[in-house]
Amino acid sequence: MSRLVDTLVIGRVIGEVIDNFTPSVNMNITYTFNNEVSNGHELMPSAIAAKPRVKIDGGDMRSAYTLIMTDPDAPGPSDPYLREHLHWVVTEIPGTTDASFGKEIVSYEPPNPVIGIHRYVFILLKQKYRQTVKTPSSRDNFNTRSFANENGLGLPVAAVYFNAQRETAARRR
Repeated sequence: MSRLVDTLVIGRVIGEVIDNFTPSVNMNITYTFNNEVSNGHELMPSAIAAKPRVKIDGGDMRSAYTLIMTDPDAPGPSDPYLREHLHWVVTEIPGTTDASFGKEIVSYEPPNPVIGIHRYVFILLKQKYRQTVKTPSSRDNFNTRSFANENGLGLPVAAVYFNAQRETAARRR
């Protein structure tokens, strides 16, 4: 799993979005048409319009997790003054299951990059106990670290990101 962390460092996810961590749970994220999220790979906006399936392996049924999806490059990578833009939050996800069994506190907002190549990051945090996670007040200027601290979530147990950019008519062919 150290290779996984290396790709998160290279993609500046560790540093800009989250602190260094040791992965302890496997998280697989798949969009329709078997578009599996893999660090640094590009997915087309048309392929990620519907919320993905998030599968968690390695946890246990007594554990609960919170999933965050964020864009640290909003509105554009050269001037990300809205950093981070929040796309999705699901809490109370039981271990060894998928996010559809959790409680969606921020609905899924499909990525719609307008300028440049954006990173979309999924972060899985272990809840210390069955707890109420506070709903963020805004999607813009979200901060994963602050949100985790305010809700007593600690460091991530898994993370993965993909890239997306505006889909022009010429690129769709």
